[in-house]
Amino acid sequence: DMHIKHKFNSTREDILARGVEAVKYAKQFVEDIEFYAEDAGRADIHFLAQMVEAVIAAGATVVNIPDTNGYCLPDQYGSKIKFLKENVKNIDQAIISVHCHNDLGLATANSIAGLQNGARQIEGTINGIGERAGNTSVEEVVMILKTHQVLGLHTNINTKNFYEISRMVSSQMRMPVQPNKAIVGSNAFAHSSGIHQDGFLKNRENYEIIRPEDVGFPNASIVLTARSGRHALKFHLERLGFNLSKEELSDAYHRFLTLADSKMDINDEDLLVMMSGALVKNL
Repeated sequence: DMHIKHKFNSTREDILARGVEAVKYAKQFVEDIEFYAEDAGRADIHFLAQMVEAVIAAGATVVNIPDTNGYCLPDQYGSKIKFLKENVKNIDQAIISVHCHNDLGLATANSIAGLQNGARQIEGTINGIGERAGNTSVEEVVMILKTHQVLGLHTNINTKNFYEISRMVSSQMRMPVQPNKAIVGSNAFAHSSGIHQDGFLKNRENYEIIRPEDVGFPNASIVLTARSGRHALKFHLERLGFNLSKEELSDAYHRFLTLADSKMDINDEDLLVMMSGALVKNL
């Protein structure tokens, strides 16, 4: 009742009446009406059910259940959706929508919990942008549904546009995408740990549950850092035309580690300079 008391200085009865009145007014102009039960995440579940039933009876076709402050745990939020699904008599006359905030980093998890318990609409944003800590990330939810087909849910969204759209939104909003952002971050398909690189080179599915091309990502990458192993270095050197013996690779790896101690990321130019030095030394 936080918003009822401190935001509206009102009562449950008044808020219920105002909600019904608003929906009836909107019904004069349009058929498709979405009702938002703000701060539903902290609301008393029985009053929330009463409100939802009343606005559906008044003509609401979508009832949105926002976790306005990003407060709920996934099981709590899912239970709210389940309660509404099972206890609101006319719930089948409307679509249950979820609208989750990311204050505790649970927006995507809560949205999925909502779907698992009967919601059929998710409100989200590209890159998870939004008020305060942001909203549910559309690309994360869609790829979860695509990856976990056991959920039995799908969308008609063309996932191959995600990377391009993400960069467009980032540019227009002047909000950089954090490198480790799931699905669209620059490091989302970058492998820098030696053990991971070795496993990836043997079979990419060892460390990739999503193919980069499925989200329009340029390609997966083996990033050379001080944590990289011999297999990763060998992969890059062979790509540049250097086919080394076991002893030559061992020597190159020691020189690589010395270089990596002074430079965070090693690129092709660095490797070419490093190998040209070795060639001169052997002449």
